[in-house]
Amino acid sequence: MNHRWTDLAAFVAVADHLSFQRAAAERGVTRSALSHAVKGLEQDLGVRLLNRNTRSVSLTEAGRLLHARLKPAFGDVAQAIDEVSRWRDTPAGTIRITVPRPVGLMMMGAVIARLVRDCPGLAVEVSSDDALIDIVAADFDAGIRFGERLQQGMIATRIALPMRFAVVGAPAYFDDHPRPERPADLHAHRCIRYRFPSGAMFQWEFEKDGEPLTVAVDGPVVSNDQELIAEAALAGAGLAFVFEDRVSRHLASGALVRCLEDWTPHFDDVFLYYPHRAYMPAGLRALIDILKDPRRRDPQRQDPRHP
Repeated sequence: MNHRWTDLAAFVAVADHLSFQRAAAERGVTRSALSHAVKGLEQDLGVRLLNRNTRSVSLTEAGRLLHARLKPAFGDVAQAIDEVSRWRDTPAGTIRITVPRPVGLMMMGAVIARLVRDCPGLAVEVSSDDALIDIVAADFDAGIRFGERLQQGMIATRIALPMRFAVVGAPAYFDDHPRPERPADLHAHRCIRYRFPSGAMFQWEFEKDGEPLTVAVDGPVVSNDQELIAEAALAGAGLAFVFEDRVSRHLASGALVRCLEDWTPHFDDVFLYYPHRAYMPAGLRALIDILKDPRRRDPQRQDPRHP
């Protein structure tokens, strides 16, 4: 038989106190409401659970049996609710996020370190993947993507993460090829191209004086991994279009040479996205707070636009 939760809870409260008045005060309802609930339960069961008169209340044998079985069950439910409620107030459990590999390599190590240090009850799982991910279907709590690749219908929060591309080549490559002076010159060069997991080819993106420009480059080498693309450029295979942060040490050492630098401005188009704003887990809220504050995210890192 299907008995209403409220009627069972009303009976347990009265049985605990052997008083309609005290039970009503505990539950914040009227005495008559409790009496009506218990009568309804007795009517559904066809069994008297309580003996009562104007002065006292006692349990029948059937009432004692039902109370003995319901009491621990209600205790388990209350404990489960308390444990789940901790997720609202205190970061706990595991949060799963998906990030594109360049962003993961650039900052997620520092973010994770800060998050688990600040929230000792929290575990973090990070999947590094350039593919577009349905975070609901894949059971992720959130994702990080560039603005033009955000999943529709998501809540998005901009991350203060200035990034920049760099066109680079090895000195040996430039021994045989003149440096390009403008993006259109790239058509005369061997370019190492990047293919998205979807199969689409990435077009190199530039901007100068507020005017954006894309170039569909060509070349004999294609990869879906920026690290491999950078290595191919180091070996002299051609020009690469990679995130500046990933090749900074090679530029500093002279192993790679940069060109078209005035055509590659900083951009700030990185977002954390998640399905719902309501009832956000405390762990996800803590992650968002760290990502939105560059000083907490990585105290050693400076915004290159504001040294």
